[in-house]
Amino acid sequence: MPPTVKQVVAGLIFQDGKVLICQRTKYQTMPLKWEFPGGKIEEGEQPRAALRRELQEELGIEAVIGEEVSRIRHEYRGGGAVELRFYAVHSYAGALQNLIFKDIRWTELAQLPTFDFLEADLTLVQSLAEGKIR
Repeated sequence: MPPTVKQVVAGLIFQDGKVLICQRTKYQTMPLKWEFPGGKIEEGEQPRAALRRELQEELGIEAVIGEEVSRIRHEYRGGGAVELRFYAVHSYAGALQNLIFKDIRWTELAQLPTFDFLEADLTLVQSLAEGKIR
């Protein structure tokens, strides 16, 4: 039986040529890995609405969700699969707050591969670092 595919959205929050990345806490699954903020799409929720909600919950911002820039399906070795939709976020209202992560930071796109990202994010990380996505 094929694994259930978890639908996930994430925001690529750009500012001054940098992107915001977030580090999971040691208590989360895949502890201390870096990722882009976002989360699971709830039953009956549209992807952009899910991302707006997640960014409010995680960072305390009201984000303007832009275009979908990438969609990746990833199957983990231990079972389980995710379909990730990444959206550009070029503007938001409110002060950015770290509400759930161990760390958040702005980083240059070229520096992204130096961080220990979630396996599902690695293809996108490489594309961003190479300037294929902005």
